[in-house]
Amino acid sequence: MNKRSRRHEAPAPSAALIVTTLSLCGIVVSLQQTLLLPLLPVLPDLLDTSVDSASWLVTATLLAGAIATPTVTRLADMYGKRRMLMLALTISVLGSLLGAFSQDLPLLIVARALQGVGTAVVPVGIAIMRDELPRERIPLGVALMSATLAIGAGVGLPVAGLISEHLDWHAIFWVTGAVGLVLLGAAMAVLPESPVRTRGTFDIRGAVLLSAALTALMLAISKGSIWGWTSPTTLGLVVVGGLLLAAWVPIELRTPSPLVDLRVSSRRAVVLVNSTSILVGFAMFANMLLTTQLLQLPEETGFGLGLGVLETGWWMVPNAAAFGLMAPVSAWLTRRFGPQVTALSGTLIMGVAYILRVFLSDDLAQVVIGSVIVGMGTAMVYGALPTMIMRAVPVTETASANGLNVLLRSIGTTSASAIVTAVTSAFVVTVGGQEVAGEQAITLLFWLAAATSLAAAAVTVPTLRMQDFSPDADRAGTATTSRPTRVVRGQVVDEQARPVRSAVVTVLTTDGSAVDWGQADSEGQVAVAVPGPGDYFVVTSADGWQPRSRIVTLGDETRMPPLVLRHRLTLEGTITDTDGQPIPGALVILTHHAGEAVHSARTDHDGRYAVPRPPNGRYVLSAIADNGATGARPVTVWEANRTADLTLGTPLA
Repeated sequence: MNKRSRRHEAPAPSAALIVTTLSLCGIVVSLQQTLLLPLLPVLPDLLDTSVDSASWLVTATLLAGAIATPTVTRLADMYGKRRMLMLALTISVLGSLLGAFSQDLPLLIVARALQGVGTAVVPVGIAIMRDELPRERIPLGVALMSATLAIGAGVGLPVAGLISEHLDWHAIFWVTGAVGLVLLGAAMAVLPESPVRTRGTFDIRGAVLLSAALTALMLAISKGSIWGWTSPTTLGLVVVGGLLLAAWVPIELRTPSPLVDLRVSSRRAVVLVNSTSILVGFAMFANMLLTTQLLQLPEETGFGLGLGVLETGWWMVPNAAAFGLMAPVSAWLTRRFGPQVTALSGTLIMGVAYILRVFLSDDLAQVVIGSVIVGMGTAMVYGALPTMIMRAVPVTETASANGLNVLLRSIGTTSASAIVTAVTSAFVVTVGGQEVAGEQAITLLFWLAAATSLAAAAVTVPTLRMQDFSPDADRAGTATTSRPTRVVRGQVVDEQARPVRSAVVTVLTTDGSAVDWGQADSEGQVAVAVPGPGDYFVVTSADGWQPRSRIVTLGDETRMPPLVLRHRLTLEGTITDTDGQPIPGALVILTHHAGEAVHSARTDHDGRYAVPRPPNGRYVLSAIADNGATGARPVTVWEANRTADLTLGTPLA
């Protein structure tokens, strides 16, 4: 019996066991990143260093997470999700063990950076759920996995308080390291390796450029309040990061198997979901920071409650509990009404709750209840966003698309930290000889968080009209119940075997059920995930080409025959003079409304011209005859519009 047969005969782990293992991995990763935060005020004394130097223990984690997430998730799609999840979890556990033995600041910074790599566990875990869970269990699993970051952050505060009061502060690293080792063993025993792998060559150049750009931008955001927002260092990092991103984008568009498939990421549905992630990430972290401040600020301020670190941590637990308890609710709403409705409802709850908190934050009950309501809304959004992403991207892009979504969410949380610090520093009051945040700062930040939440709702509204592309969508008669077991590759070419870029290939079963879709890269290569051998209905389309469909029979091979587009669509018409007579030999030029030239051609003896039809959009059609007569007209190109005639004016004198 061969290895493949033994693998298929092995009993599959239960869905509940997979969800539990992945969720616990997400929680321990979140704990690794947040347990140290309550100790930041005392770390300068413990490590005999400055406040600025100690802050690198937070910055290093943020930077490592931002850099590692797109790289690890892309590798997960290419070489195996279980493999890369275990690698990320192993690195974060090594960071905990290094921190447990370290006394010097440089080693602790390295340890915190290693812990930051664990951020990639969450998007990879979500991708594993899509591959392994029954379709009806995916929304609940995704909601729980998405909530782990907030659950871990909420639980981390009281745990850190207990450790700081009763144990040496190094126990923070010992606890997370030990739990991480246990979960690493559980992951090895429970999680199956997904058969959906795209392979290919890893985009090293794209990874280096994006990592450098993110490092510059994240440093500017996280350190701007310390260095000064207008300091040469901060502004220089912003400029460098922007320039690197500007160089990275065209390189990614030309690279086969890019680190981030910008063609997929630029689709309207994906852009809207990722924009919502940034805004909700900001509003979520603002809730945690502002609630913590209200609980800890001195009572002498007139609005603070004067609680200690441990008490504050305990009163933040209900917020974390709300995330866990709302996961089943979010999953039910997603199955019943769709993830778009769930996300919109959550953002509206957050916005209304923040507005109420402006006026109702006078006592402990109001502060905690307000925080919990914001957390409930956030849990609904966090549970829906990954499902929205997975329904808008191919199966083969699941991990990397979720990785980008988590990265953008972390940019939102980092921005919240920076803005909260800047505002509270600008509006301070003196209490007992100490400067603390004033009530005006808290109120302003509540209004800002409310505006951000309502902006997220506004961005979510257009998604209500969008149809899901994915086979995961629970629509009667359109979803396949079979999970993908292999990745099949193909190439979209024209009749001269030249690659057709940005073509879209949609694969369905012969009864019309959705299987997967993919977008061709710069070499026309495309990959789709299918359940197994059989006949599939393949539809190929590209801007400017006549679409084509065919039945493709797949056996055990993992490559489709070439997908040939034969007929190039054209924009054509007749150039005439003021008397209606055709003008032969006229130069016809099509330019984009923004100014750049697109195509040019000469008219034939009947005054006819034809140019390849450009992508949908607004253009200007102009022409000049040999006698100097000219003319121009606007042209809107869309699917049914393939002709545009033009009459030239009086010849030049």
